[in-house]
Amino acid sequence: MALTKKQKAQAGSVDRNRFYPVDEAISLVKKNATAKFDETVEVAMNLGVDPRHADQMVRGVVNLPKGTGKTVRVAVFAKGAKADEATAAGADVVGAEDLMQTIQDGKIDFDRVIATPDMMGVVGRLGKVLGPKGLMPNPKLGTVTMDVAKAVTDAKSGQVEFRVEKAGIIHAGIGKASFPEADLKANFDALVDAIVKSKPSGAKGKYVQKLALTSTMGPGVKVDLTEIAGA
Repeated sequence: MALTKKQKAQAGSVDRNRFYPVDEAISLVKKNATAKFDETVEVAMNLGVDPRHADQMVRGVVNLPKGTGKTVRVAVFAKGAKADEATAAGADVVGAEDLMQTIQDGKIDFDRVIATPDMMGVVGRLGKVLGPKGLMPNPKLGTVTMDVAKAVTDAKSGQVEFRVEKAGIIHAGIGKASFPEADLKANFDALVDAIVKSKPSGAKGKYVQKLALTSTMGPGVKVDLTEIAGA
């Protein structure tokens, strides 16, 4: 497709052969986020792993210190007192078999699913629906827990899940283009540090191979890996 004048101008402001320091890359991404909406700033990391092997899977959660800038809708599978705790913590949807039926009917208007351990028998029936959408609760991610109040609070206050895709790439948002550069840098550092610390036992050779920053509609900016500790 032919580039628009704006896209050409944006592309011209970024040297595609240069690897930029993190601070400069963030500044460039913000400068080129000129859409009529508040674009999301995203990190793309190419890792030296093959996620088809269990010992090379990279997956986890991280709390971004400056938040995500987006409203996260949370559904919780719980009963009794735990359901009350979830509601009090700000969960958008709370239920049990009734929530399962709602999801089976195709109504999924939430971004995170949390469940108490005793509800996993019910949630397990939704694996084919929630799994492909990355919504299946998982103890390792803190989304299968008795502390539903903390899980809801974390989800709404800036917690981000990351998971390596088939090609060995992780994509994750670190905030909005309207964020101050210092806030984006703090979130960037938190995310990258969490991914580096999640290096799997089966990873061989160089772990972080490439890293780029971009906004929803803007050009990608390559980041100098010498600034990334542990990469």
